[in-house]
Amino acid sequence: MELVEHFEAARPRLMSLAYRIVGSHHDAEDAVQTAWTRAQTADMAQVTNPDGWLTTVTARLCLDQLRARQRRAELPLFSEDLDPVELAADEAFLRRENVSRALLVLLAELSPRQRVAYVLHDLFALPFDQVAPVLDTTPISAKKLASRARLRLRGARPADPGHHAEHAERTEHAEIVSAFLAAARGGDIARLVTLLAPDAVRTAHPRLLPADARAVVHGATAIAEETSAFADRIATAVPILVAGHPGAVIAPGGRPYAVIRFRVNGGRVRRIDITPYRSAVRSGAAGAGRAWS
Repeated sequence: MELVEHFEAARPRLMSLAYRIVGSHHDAEDAVQTAWTRAQTADMAQVTNPDGWLTTVTARLCLDQLRARQRRAELPLFSEDLDPVELAADEAFLRRENVSRALLVLLAELSPRQRVAYVLHDLFALPFDQVAPVLDTTPISAKKLASRARLRLRGARPADPGHHAEHAERTEHAEIVSAFLAAARGGDIARLVTLLAPDAVRTAHPRLLPADARAVVHGATAIAEETSAFADRIATAVPILVAGHPGAVIAPGGRPYAVIRFRVNGGRVRRIDITPYRSAVRSGAAGAGRAWS
């Protein structure tokens, strides 16, 4: 098989792999295209496994992208900084590839090496002796990286009998928040009003709002009407724990954009605070492996 045929046959798999590592259709395309450019200038006659070679090169390029973001002190894939055309491409890829939006949000908070190890081994079933060269490490170390990533994604912690009451309350709050998000996605104003306390308050960072929107909104009806107007954004919400309580990340195209914190009391939502994802992560309010549904 000619090199170009190898590449075209491998391209869909390489795109799927690259997208899960970098979380961006545009960046994934860049990595795959660069891998093809390198293949054209390499001595491929000496390569016994072209598919494996392309996979390794693509994964290394993706790792380089993640490290570059880290060096620039950027939070991964912050949607506020992105072109709407790119986000539309990501949304299309999510649907076409059936990629979990929640998984992308969690993967975005892993270290670059953990993310690559997890994607290559756990999602694409590469053995650790093939993962290790991508990370310039040993198979044992690559296995440890994937294991740490797995634990972070699961949010694992030892069971504590003393937290039963807290768990029951959190479960109740999660059900209320889940119902709120479902009603918001459907634009069901009447249902939203029943889930909100009459004197509920919604606050939001001005940067996240249209120019004519208020930073603070009071009252169940006003909040419900405003929330229903943002059904398209709520449709991209991923449930997470925010400061230990059920909340959500708005993630268009799988890219974290804003964090919603709900405060529930007496069976109703009494306060909603919406902050930029960047601010929430820096404050430690949101973290990987903290999904509640």
